[in-house]
Amino acid sequence: MLLSREEVERITSRRLAASRADGCIVHVSGSDKVNLRFARNSATSNGARSAVGVTITSQFGQRSGSATVNGLDEDALDAAQRRSEEIARKAPPDPEQMPPPSPQSYASNAAYDTDTAQLETARLAEAAQTAIAAAEAGGVDAAGYAEAGGRFRAVANSAGLFAYERDSIADFTVTARRKDGSWSGWAGGSEHRFDALDPEQIARDAVAKAAHDATPLDLEPGKYTVLLEPSAAGELLRYLMWALDARAVDEGRSWLSSAAGQSKIGQQLLDPSVTITSDPADPLAPSPTFDREGLPHQATVWVEDGVVKTLACSRYWAQRTGRDARPAPAALTMAGGWTSLQDMIRATARGILVTRVWYTNMLDPQSLLLTGLTRDGNFLIENGEIVGPVRNFRFNESLLSMLSNIEAIGPSERIHGGDLHGAPVAVPALLVNNFTFSSRSAGI
Repeated sequence: MLLSREEVERITSRRLAASRADGCIVHVSGSDKVNLRFARNSATSNGARSAVGVTITSQFGQRSGSATVNGLDEDALDAAQRRSEEIARKAPPDPEQMPPPSPQSYASNAAYDTDTAQLETARLAEAAQTAIAAAEAGGVDAAGYAEAGGRFRAVANSAGLFAYERDSIADFTVTARRKDGSWSGWAGGSEHRFDALDPEQIARDAVAKAAHDATPLDLEPGKYTVLLEPSAAGELLRYLMWALDARAVDEGRSWLSSAAGQSKIGQQLLDPSVTITSDPADPLAPSPTFDREGLPHQATVWVEDGVVKTLACSRYWAQRTGRDARPAPAALTMAGGWTSLQDMIRATARGILVTRVWYTNMLDPQSLLLTGLTRDGNFLIENGEIVGPVRNFRFNESLLSMLSNIEAIGPSERIHGGDLHGAPVAVPALLVNNFTFSSRSAGI
């Protein structure tokens, strides 16, 4: 369910007026979405979902409690509000709890497209048919998912703050697989405008990766020059969204902490080509305009020319250390270069192209050591040409090392949001030296 700003204000005003707590915070969110799935070159299901939810948080001193209702029934909301107050009275005190923030000013973004928010399933079916036709022409099986719709979210509190925004989202992914099940390829995209997606190109890319008829090579684990396509690079770079935290630096838990108890902010830690920003007005990956507390997301340069410039800081830690509070990034854009993917391939004497990665996890936040598996399309590059497919690997690689060993950067592009838990992310393809594959993986 997509509610207008005025409709949400009426809901939050009633809840705030009914509060018996010292402080009250009301979150309202909702969405209208349509989706379509296909597999083995045939549509399998489609659906539509309309949802709305209200979460009420009550505070008594340093104690708080929350209750959520999936709907707008007034009796249910009254009961949830009393429940949140009951929980708050019984909850243990949180010494770091802050009172609700005061009213804020917010940037505007252009992340909402009416046509996408109101898209009909027939448009998704057309995109799926494009992928199915490409797969049949390539002699492979295609499976995928298409989704489009609109969302809103809002927060209001007893200190007078009110924030509301809406956005639209369109996702399309295709996984193509050989008929014998021995190899697969993937491609996908996310945009705020459905018309900005290119289902035909996405399908062609997935099918081309799957249609290689050579037997996948079993290469030895080790250090390789690696060409990370944007989806793979973005899945790794997302960890920076959670690794730019002032408190972690101060407490010695961060890759930006030094042994002497000082920070490494301002030092040249990454390749000079690395610049990372977030901005509600970013044309590729616009950030939300506010965080869950209602603090504004502003245009921010997190890393510039390989030097960390800015850290996120919670309101509690800001008060304790005398800083300004700043939300952690909720979107990420890495500045791109001008080298095409084909030019990077031609410039590589021997390396491995990686389509995407999954099951990624942080092993060591002090070195940004990550682990994960490659998926849906590795290819050996020799003497500037794709030789053939390569079986999957597990990798153990430091993001710090990866971003210090960059040989070339492609144009930045928006990548599929499902891999990034929905956060808007735009990154380039990266040609990186000395990337560590630690073991083989049996998956395709």
